[in-house]
Amino acid sequence: MRSVLGFVVLILWSRVTVGEPQTNLLQDGCSLYNVRNASAFAATFNDTLADLRSSISASNSSLFATVHRPRAPQSVYALFQCRSYLSSADCLACFSAAEGHIRRCGAAHGGRVIYDGCFLRYESTLFFDQATPSENRNSCGVRNAATGGFTASVRSLVADLSAATPRIPKFFAAVEREGVLFVAQCVETVSEEGCEQCLAAAVGNVMRCLPSADGRALGAGCFMRYSDESFFPANRTVDLSPYLTNSGDSSRGTKFQGLLNFRYKDLKNATNNFSEKNKVGEGGFGDVYQVKSSTVKDVAFLMNHNFQVKFLGKGHLKNGTTVAIKRLAIAQTSKARADFQSEVKLISNIHHRNLVRLLGYSSKHENFLLVYEYMANNSLDKFIFGDKRGFLNWRQRFGIIVGMARGLSYLHQEFHIRIIHRDIKCSNILLDDDFQPRVADFGLARLLPEDKTHLSTVFAGTFGYTAPEYAIHGQLSEKVDTYGYGIVVLEIISGRQCNDLKLEPATQYIRDWAWKLYEQDRLLEMVDETMDPNDYSPEEVKRIIKIALLCTQFTVAARPTMSETVVLLLSQTDVALQLTRPAFIDASEMIDEEEAVE
Repeated sequence: MRSVLGFVVLILWSRVTVGEPQTNLLQDGCSLYNVRNASAFAATFNDTLADLRSSISASNSSLFATVHRPRAPQSVYALFQCRSYLSSADCLACFSAAEGHIRRCGAAHGGRVIYDGCFLRYESTLFFDQATPSENRNSCGVRNAATGGFTASVRSLVADLSAATPRIPKFFAAVEREGVLFVAQCVETVSEEGCEQCLAAAVGNVMRCLPSADGRALGAGCFMRYSDESFFPANRTVDLSPYLTNSGDSSRGTKFQGLLNFRYKDLKNATNNFSEKNKVGEGGFGDVYQVKSSTVKDVAFLMNHNFQVKFLGKGHLKNGTTVAIKRLAIAQTSKARADFQSEVKLISNIHHRNLVRLLGYSSKHENFLLVYEYMANNSLDKFIFGDKRGFLNWRQRFGIIVGMARGLSYLHQEFHIRIIHRDIKCSNILLDDDFQPRVADFGLARLLPEDKTHLSTVFAGTFGYTAPEYAIHGQLSEKVDTYGYGIVVLEIISGRQCNDLKLEPATQYIRDWAWKLYEQDRLLEMVDETMDPNDYSPEEVKRIIKIALLCTQFTVAARPTMSETVVLLLSQTDVALQLTRPAFIDASEMIDEEEAVE
């Protein structure tokens, strides 16, 4: 646990007695350091636990909740999760046991309680995205298995579950095979990569329990358990086969080993030597070429026009993977070439379920080409205000909103180098086979020539989505992405573009329109009319709109980080947000806004 130093841990090694809430204690611990203001902390902590209970109690199917109070006198972040096979009543009972136990930590900075049936943790700093594989431990039973084939069955199951679970929605799987019952679960707020890393550590720990008839691997990020006795209902098992195949999306098993250096000649031939006849557009950062279907043998081509992504054709690599290619216009200097090589190596190390993966490149001659994994459903703008508008339901839209936030949070805070996208908009959000969002074109703005300013023809952003401090003064921080994200969320909910001319002249910009509806308590008028009103909760939609408005606050400090945004989105209660009326951007007010920035 990175945020809790000197953590005291107690592991009970006795055999589990299975109960309905499964409140057999496996691990607990409290930070050795206390908060400075114990009374303020106690009040905030009590409210936090009450909110967690309310979230779990509010829905018959809610087995997971997060609550945070980052701006209280004493910050508290808390997370609770039940095993997905528990009933709602048993989950609530497990929470009651965990709540009573974790209160023993008093005024400690953090604490955790892990039972067979649930997990509760709190900290004074944000931890929701931490998988902490290094802290994973095991707990083994004292009885050995009766049959010799039991160990082989466990080994087979643990391999399958560790591979499949990170790709299963909500990171949970339960399987019964050859007399072995096995579950694997990751905390819902970690990334797919974090889940993979945590389960990799858990595999080693749980295997050390063999030949014991029951064993567990447990920690703050994930949980594994096997047994020869029943501990979950038979109807909660999961078919792992769809998550273990090598077909389809590269995130579901088809992996590249390292960054590929494509032959320039092959890519050149596929574009007919980048012929003017095939050229369909141009911009400051790239050219768009039409690719003849007869020339597309090995790759799929996805070109870009000033970051406006357009699909032109598709094909396959010899290993069956469909890919996409972008041709970039970069200064023809040795420094630019070196920067390109350095940047593609950096980007190729970025792996996250909500970021488009760079697979390879070519930098021969005067061209710079990037080869990416291919997204079958193209870009988000087609589904929000394009020809496929009305296709996405609320659950799909909400999943896209959360996935985008997670991807950006990874770029800003989890990758070893902070990367600011600078151009968040619907056309830069691609959708995979399952309509999961993949943020595209991150890192490319870093390749812009140094002598180009933010107001040049190669401006790394799009007006309407760009934060005012960056558009006017070139002041760049990760909060620029937060602003653009908020605009895109408003577009996803409303089905309107950020500068929709169909809106009233006084509220031409979607942020201004949303703010005026917020002031008049008419936020539901924003909702895309193509969505079924029975498909969403009005309160949930209004809560997400308020979060989007918070992200587009004029004052940089007032905007949340993207990791804080993820927390807000996943909080199942309406968080009290402090919103300040923005300075509306139009031709007559640009001067006033510029002065305000100064």
